[in-house]
Amino acid sequence: MAGTLQTLVYRLAMDSNGKSCQRKPIVPVHYVRFLGSAIACSPNSPILWKSRSISRTIRAIERSDQVDGDRNQPATVMDSATGLLWVKPVLNFAAANFLPLALVSGIALGLANPGLGCLANKYSISKFSTFGIFLISGLTLQSREISAAVKAWPAGLFGLGSILLFSPFFSRVILQIKLSPQELVTGLAIFSCMPTTLSSGVALTQLVGGNSALALAMTVISNLLGILIVPLSLSRFIAAGVGVPVPTEQLFRSLIATLLVPLILGKVSRDIFNGVAEYVDQNRKLFSIISAILLSLVPWIQVSRSRTLLLTVKPAVFFVAIWTGTLLHLILLAFNTLLVQSLSSVCGGAESVFGKKENARAVIIVGSQKTLPVMVAVVEQLGGALGESGLLVLPCVAAHINQIIIDSFLVNYWLQKDQASDNAKEA
Repeated sequence: MAGTLQTLVYRLAMDSNGKSCQRKPIVPVHYVRFLGSAIACSPNSPILWKSRSISRTIRAIERSDQVDGDRNQPATVMDSATGLLWVKPVLNFAAANFLPLALVSGIALGLANPGLGCLANKYSISKFSTFGIFLISGLTLQSREISAAVKAWPAGLFGLGSILLFSPFFSRVILQIKLSPQELVTGLAIFSCMPTTLSSGVALTQLVGGNSALALAMTVISNLLGILIVPLSLSRFIAAGVGVPVPTEQLFRSLIATLLVPLILGKVSRDIFNGVAEYVDQNRKLFSIISAILLSLVPWIQVSRSRTLLLTVKPAVFFVAIWTGTLLHLILLAFNTLLVQSLSSVCGGAESVFGKKENARAVIIVGSQKTLPVMVAVVEQLGGALGESGLLVLPCVAAHINQIIIDSFLVNYWLQKDQASDNAKEA
């Protein structure tokens, strides 16, 4: 009854021949208001009584609908509010853990539908994604932060030694583990020879109030020197252990093309072109998301290629590989913590470069992490010389995620410790 109802009742006078005459309205005419519209009818007409009955019925229905609507409105609002209550935490969690979620999603997609990943591999998408990752790294690299780390150079030098020289020795220990397929172990051994992470180490150092400039300097320098040192480490520690030669010269040239060139290109673009640095700094979160998406393409493609082999891996074997990667990170944390404390005692205690809390935390976090993008780039360039690429990468993806989770707990412990110390001083 949403429309307007207007009814005019006429009595049609008929002549004796049965023909219609002029229409004459019934008089007297009474107007009855019905839902805001006029109805003209005779007082004794049956339609008047019917219209009154209909009017009362419709008005009663409308009042009932209005009352029910008023009663249901709070429930609808509460349902909407309840829905928003769980959506916001989910979105916050996804934003805070976008990289691990992207990596896991890439692996899941590769296992569920390998066809797309194989197609992407046919067109060498992984090489373009690696190029894009290091191009973004160059665009986000700030020179002033590197120069600010000069004062803490002894701590930075130790961190670089731990990343590039000490930790590769653990690859020999890892290779002693026997699993089937052996690529799971070989992948973790390769992972131990890598430089530090490109972003998570610096981010966690900033979160805990450490020397972020020192963390960034170690990150940049270790990844640049890693292009020179990683092929040598693989040839010495990995290839000898598995009995397979590594094309060191070819790997070196490939790493320069896929890592160093885009890194320099991004840095030069940031420093030369007006507005680039400002735009990148204002949209760091966006570039971080793009980098994470590009990184997730690599395990997606590798897992898609190796899906048949991956499905043959027993869950217990993969579980052992995951725990091996986790144990590697815990050993590196303990190793760096012990050496930093020892150097602090030797060099003058709390006032020394190693004794300062912000320097020590930067070295411990950054010196204990290993980067996944460089490892993936190395595996890509090896061309299967050390085994199936997907099997080599898969345990390292898990190790990369686990090290971020472990260090997040460590950062939280340090923050709580600092808070307790501050409260004790105020008391």
